Amino acid sequence: MARKPERGRRGGGRAGAAARRGPAVIEQMPWRLPVNLDPPVEPLGEEGVQAIHDGAMRILEEIGVRFLNPEALAILREAGCIVEGDLVRMGRDFVMEMIARAPGSFTITPRNPEREIVMGGAFLLFGNVSSPPNYWDLDLGRKVPGTRKTCADLLRLTQYFNCIHFAGGYPVEPVDIHASVRHLDVLHDKLTLTDKVVHAYSLGRERVEDVMEMVRISGGLSEEEFRSKPRMYTNINSTSPLKHDQPMIDGCLRLIRRGQAVVVTPFTLAGAMAPVTMAGAVAQSLAEALCAIALFQYVAPGAPCAIGTFTSNVDMKSGAPAFGTPEYMRATQMTGQMARFYGLPLRSSACCTANVPDGQAMWETASSLWAAVQSGTNMVYHAAGWLEGGLIASPEKFVMDCEMLQQIQRYMEPGIVATDVDALALDAIREVGHEGHFFGARHTQDRYANAFYQPFLSDWRNFEAWEAAGAVWTPERAHRLFKRIIAEFEPPPMDVAIRDELADFVARRKAEGGAPTDF
Repeated sequence: MARKPERGRRGGGRAGAAARRGPAVIEQMPWRLPVNLDPPVEPLGEEGVQAIHDGAMRILEEIGVRFLNPEALAILREAGCIVEGDLVRMGRDFVMEMIARAPGSFTITPRNPEREIVMGGAFLLFGNVSSPPNYWDLDLGRKVPGTRKTCADLLRLTQYFNCIHFAGGYPVEPVDIHASVRHLDVLHDKLTLTDKVVHAYSLGRERVEDVMEMVRISGGLSEEEFRSKPRMYTNINSTSPLKHDQPMIDGCLRLIRRGQAVVVTPFTLAGAMAPVTMAGAVAQSLAEALCAIALFQYVAPGAPCAIGTFTSNVDMKSGAPAFGTPEYMRATQMTGQMARFYGLPLRSSACCTANVPDGQAMWETASSLWAAVQSGTNMVYHAAGWLEGGLIASPEKFVMDCEMLQQIQRYMEPGIVATDVDALALDAIREVGHEGHFFGARHTQDRYANAFYQPFLSDWRNFEAWEAAGAVWTPERAHRLFKRIIAEFEPPPMDVAIRDELADFVARRKAEGGAPTDF
């Protein structure tokens, strides 16, 4: 589909406000949806693809998956699956017939249509860190539980950076808000501080229905307009090994019945919740995802669905999860190859095990990110801000990750590999000849401003210049940028009447008690 013109370079605020205040905090790349130019890495031969497919189908046919959702069991029994208690077995012909109904790509349109994203094809989308219970920054110097304030600050970063394309789950869990009304406050913040695609947790009927209604209100949409196309999505995890729980399946069924998008992402750690071999772990992961997508396609043919991969390994010495490992990279590539085999969009993640934003954090995250690129991933979860295997969100890590995301976006620009007359530059080579240099050549002078990627965080000075400037290490530079971005942030515009309606809805649902909890 044709893309809209690129917006200005300043993210997260109004152009008029930027002009009044002067230069932006950073000069960042404009908003755009990157297109992956590279052919995917395909570690499996044709026989390997068929072997993993056959393994996934045999799991569904012979072993089965437990659905702890009575409605799903009734639907799958009606569909002709073998249902014994909560155990479901389904034939491969049924699975493949249902999977064939799913679209290969779809759009999700938030309240600001200029922030529409395309899920599928060669598009590569990045999202914020989602769901850590804890927060860490350099001011604190320690891990603390998330709060509404720290969650809101991370949402401001989500809006500010143009390389972040969607606002996933809560960027940190605000445990200072009671669980019964947490979704109301956080979604209010998310919908007013950002204008990007948002997510709903599938954690009970009330939460899902409330979030759908808040997204509808924030977009100024009628119910018919809301249902006419995807405006939001959910991401669910199976309960590995081989189970789907009640609330997540319930939430997905509610969303697809109103035309919204679903991502199914098994969380399979090889050696713990899945076999220790990557082929076995990937086959199990595929089985867990495909059976749920088959259910959704039976209920709502053509429903926008994507398959997710979160297959990594554990440290066999301690049992702790490990991310950004060679095995994680290969599992992501293998799942990408299988997603193309099934014709489904793919979600993966940019994750690490490191506890602070140090070298380990960046090399593990870089490995995860490049595995996403190599696999043909369409949606990269946790692309900015993730630490400690998903237990910590950090604003410094968020800023550092966005530097990497911009580099990947630049890497994907077709102009870098252009081979036309201007790109070959034979006239410039002739002009410089054998003795000169290219700094002063007209070809360079015409192009120098945008010839190469310009970092906003990396420091390219030599040691002496860096030392003279204060010898500031990368996390400290990221911390300073974070503080400046938050200080100068202005939320995107929202119609006053819509803002009031959204606030009224939140107040009413709070007065009604919000969502039930276990405590």
